[in-house]
Amino acid sequence: MGAIDVAEARIDLAAALRMAARMGLSEGICNHFSVAVSADRRQFLVNPYGRHWSELRASDLLLCDVDGTVIEGDEEPEDTAFFIHSRLHLHLPHARAVLHTHMPYATALTSLADMQLLPVTQSGVSFQGRIAYDEVYNGLVLDHEEGDRLAAVMGPANVLFLANHGVIVAGDSVARAFDDLYYVERASQNQVLAMSTGRPLRRVPDEIIRKTAQQYASFGHAAAQHFAALRRILDREEPDYAA
Repeated sequence: MGAIDVAEARIDLAAALRMAARMGLSEGICNHFSVAVSADRRQFLVNPYGRHWSELRASDLLLCDVDGTVIEGDEEPEDTAFFIHSRLHLHLPHARAVLHTHMPYATALTSLADMQLLPVTQSGVSFQGRIAYDEVYNGLVLDHEEGDRLAAVMGPANVLFLANHGVIVAGDSVARAFDDLYYVERASQNQVLAMSTGRPLRRVPDEIIRKTAQQYASFGHAAAQHFAALRRILDREEPDYAA
């Protein structure tokens, strides 16, 4: 996977941060999104600490390397942002974009003894076999070793549920990662609402899960189209995001 256009990556990442704030997926000034821009994934853009996602612009994003140097930008990343994102970019070839949130419904599932996202909705079915589960909460991610451990647990998965913590989503583009972030939260929301009734859940049979996975694979451009639509909204309503 080669290097990408840094200017365009800045705009995509700023759009993802703005839309996540609009959708209630962020938490205060915490949580962080990044995208690797170099071919070796050792340089990446990440949001600076202390800024609300709703105010971030493309030019505000920091360009950092995995050794902790801020190459471009006048601020610093949050410490856990550096140790999570640098290690996932470094170790996971598919992790071009890495999005970490404490979004409410997926995080609610990580608070349960059994935090699995179940195949009880169509969106939930789409994630079967693409989620890894970290069953160990070790506190804040403040060193390379914990970042390396999370990368090892995530492996080739697109989504990592972090016990008692939140989720990480990785993808080969900001658009793909954001699409998964959005839909894993919606699937989690539907599951939490269904569980709140106290009635038995209706699981989709395994053979239908396999069939549906093949059907989803045919929608190869859906994530790009979804993200393009979100950028058009921002272009109309918050055009300063791209500045």
